Order: sequence, then structure tokens, then C-alpha cells
Amino acid sequence: MAVMIETKDLTYTYPAPEGETNPPALRGVSVTIEKGSFTVVLGHNGSGKSTFAKHLNAVLLPCGGAVYVEGMDTRDERMLLEIRRRTGMVFQNPDNQIVANVVEEDVAFGPENLGVPTAEIRRRVDDALAAVGMEQFARHAPHLLSGGQKQRIAIAGILAMEPECIVLDEATAMLDPAGRREVIDTVRRLNRERGITVVLITHHMAEAESADRVIVMNDGQVAMDGAPHDVFAQVDRLHELGLAAPDTVELLHLLREAGIDVPLTGLTVDECADTICRAFGGAEGK
Repeated sequence: MAVMIETKDLTYTYPAPEGETNPPALRGVSVTIEKGSFTVVLGHNGSGKSTFAKHLNAVLLPCGGAVYVEGMDTRDERMLLEIRRRTGMVFQNPDNQIVANVVEEDVAFGPENLGVPTAEIRRRVDDALAAVGMEQFARHAPHLLSGGQKQRIAIAGILAMEPECIVLDEATAMLDPAGRREVIDTVRRLNRERGITVVLITHHMAEAESADRVIVMNDGQVAMDGAPHDVFAQVDRLHELGLAAPDTVELLHLLREAGIDVPLTGLTVDECADTICRAFGGAEGK
């Protein structure tokens, strides 16, 4: 597959007050993200995952190494607008991204700043709102919407710029379970139906179950990297990193510790239930 984003030996240290030094937030991170993929980046607070995310559309620039978006170096100021057009970013608090008093005006803000013609902006706004299931709220005031709805509007604002990649930096952290489902269902559909590359930064393990790939960060480095079933089956390793596996895998892990021979690959609720039924059904058959 074609490459959407590539980081090469990426390092970053936040500025410190004079006379003081900060430890590196990123330490030699080399990752390739393919076009059309759905990648989830996990890690405890301070692991470097949000710092990594902010490099993917040049919110932060490398202290060492490099970041390339479709081959464009994020340190090249001439490429900055094009990089941010191709890789849109959704942050933790949607209120920080909503800039207008009417939903459709907020969604139009990005393409207007790109100089898109008025008729094309109208098409993009309608299309983006439909894509996130919010077209009926086009003339509503954003501050009257729920958290999940606000975040879907923030995603629509990014979609209106027609990006090839969306990076969500803890975009579900402030939402209740219903709001998280709204947002995750939306980005999964955009990935599946439109082929938009998705990079989701989160600490909610369940949000990773349908991803193509899971990257686990620790101390500014990539500690684990692979398919969700493969990563989450390594429960002891996750515990060492201060993380828990999804509840389904943790349950299977407890059963194994109790002496019941079950694989740790039951990631979804249905897979977990099927694994347990087979294990106990086999035991009864004996």
C-alpha cells in the first residue's frame, strides 16, 4: 500500500525554563502509516502518544529526525498549508475547535480559509454534515449540542477540507460512553466507506478492537506494534506498561490463570463469549 505518513527517528523535547531541562517526550520513533489504514495509538499519560499525534500535521516540529506526509517534510514551511489540508486534526475538547455560532458556518470555516469557491464550499459543507450524520443540525447553535455531536461537527469541519487522513488526539476523552460510540462509529464508517486514513490516539482499549493496527507507546518510544488480536493477547506485557487489555481479554486471562485453557484472542464480546462457551462445552464433553 501507499504511504500516508512516515516518521524517521523522530525525537522531541518540550522547551524548559532557563537553566532547566526536560526529558525527551519522543525518543527515536520510526513508524510508517499506510493510506486507507485505521491505526490506534495507545499509552498511559506521559507515554508520548499525544506528542506523536501533534507531529502528524505539523502542530509540533521535530527536534530530531523527520516526519513526512505523503513525502512532504513537515519542517518545510512552504508545504505547511498542503500538509494540514491533507492531514486534519481533531482535538480532545471540541469547544476549542468550534469557531462559529451556527453549525454550517463552522464547517465552512476551513474551506473558506483555503480559498475554495462559494458553490464548492456549499457542496462540501452539505457532504461533510451528511457524512457524520449531522445534516439536520446545519442551522443549529453548536453550544446547544451534546459532546458527541460537537465532536462530530469538529470532524465535519475537517472533512470539509477534504483531507486524506484524520488524526484524532484523545477526541473521545471528554465524552460519555454514548458520545464515544458516536464518534468512533463515525470515523470507522469514514475509514471503511471513504478510505480516509485514521490515526486514533486514545486510552480506551475497546476503541481499538476494530482497528487494522495498534501501536503502544511507553516513555516516548514504540513498545508494541501489531494487529489488535496480537497486541492484546500479550496481557502481561501490557500490565508491565501500566495498561490493561480490553475487558474481554482480561476476563480470558483470568480464566487462564484459574487453569482453564482458553486462547486470549476473544477481543469482541461475541468472540469472548464464543471462546468461553467452547472451553466449557469441551470440559463438559470430557
